Amino acid sequence: MTLHASGSPLLFEAGPQGPDFSFEDALRDSGHHCVAGVDEAGRGPLAGPVVAAAVVLDQTKPIEGLTDSKALTAKRRNILFDAVMADARAVSVASVCAASIDASDIRKASLAAMRACVTGLAPRADAALFDGRDVPPGLPTELTAKSVIKGDARCLSVAAASIVAKVSRDRMLATLCTAHPGYGLSGHKGYGSAAHRDAIGRLGGVVRLHRFTFRPLSER
Repeated sequence: MTLHASGSPLLFEAGPQGPDFSFEDALRDSGHHCVAGVDEAGRGPLAGPVVAAAVVLDQTKPIEGLTDSKALTAKRRNILFDAVMADARAVSVASVCAASIDASDIRKASLAAMRACVTGLAPRADAALFDGRDVPPGLPTELTAKSVIKGDARCLSVAAASIVAKVSRDRMLATLCTAHPGYGLSGHKGYGSAAHRDAIGRLGGVVRLHRFTFRPLSER
């Protein structure tokens, strides 16, 4: 693993093939004791919140099969979600609703959700690994924050967070589907499928459900 200094925070650019504990171990070797992985789900959909999760894994309780949630079937994600919830040292989930996304933008909303889930951890993390290139602003000064490109496929803690965020959001969309049955949300999870776009064309958007700054809603 190599560490490229690009100002603060630091950015991991190269790493192992497949998720392992290399990133967490590097932070522990530098004196950190509680390292969280952080990821989000739901940046691209036309409806529903963006959801972020922070997970501190217990390395004495390995969970086999953790990887990028997008590479897993829904059934496997749910099994691994239950395992993470049972065996992780700490898990925190936070979301930002569609109206707040419209009031800001999706990047800022995603970072806000990630910041909220990290600060909500108990016990508190003293280091956090964020999937992607960005680290949320406004984190506690005592928290060491690092970004990991494609972290959900390379870092076990981030992979666990990707699964928790994805499953949590999918379950939220299933609940929203019951409240708004005309849109088929439990199937497409708010993404811009042909069926969802057709429903928006027929029924319009729903305040606090749909993201009105996203096309095609912004063009109506």
